[in-house]
Amino acid sequence: MKVLFPDNTIFETETFNVGQDWEVPIEAFFIIGANDKTKRSFKDFSSEELHELVDILKNVRIAMEQVLDIKDVYIFQNEDTEHGFHVWMFPRHDWMEKFGRKIESVRLIMKEAVAERSEEPYLSEVVKTAEKLRVHLN
Repeated sequence: MKVLFPDNTIFETETFNVGQDWEVPIEAFFIIGANDKTKRSFKDFSSEELHELVDILKNVRIAMEQVLDIKDVYIFQNEDTEHGFHVWMFPRHDWMEKFGRKIESVRLIMKEAVAERSEEPYLSEVVKTAEKLRVHLN
C-alpha cells in the first residue's frame, strides 16, 4: 500500500532533500535523497556536497532528538537501488522493542508498520511528526 501526501518535502537544498517515508508509516522515518537521481553512491559527490550531506544528517538527527524525543536512530545507505542516492534515518520507537535491536528487526518492523499502522490514528501521527520537523528545520 502506498500512502501519498501532497507535500513530501520537509527540507531541501539545491543538492539534497529530506522527506518522510510515506510507504512505511513510521513517525520520523526520514529519507535524505539526492536531487540528482543519477548519483548512487557517496563516491559520486564532491567533497563540498558530502559536507552538506553530513550537516543535513546532523541537523535532522539533532531535531529528531530535540523536537521529537527520539533517542536512537539507524542510518542506512545502499547503492543498488533504482531510486538514486538516498539515506534512511530509521527511528527506534518504544513499540518496536518486541522485535529486538538487531539489523534483522528493521524489515520486521517495516512489515508491521505497513500491515498495522497504515490507518488512523497512526497516519495522523506520521503527518504531525513530519510537520513538526518541517517547521523546525525551516
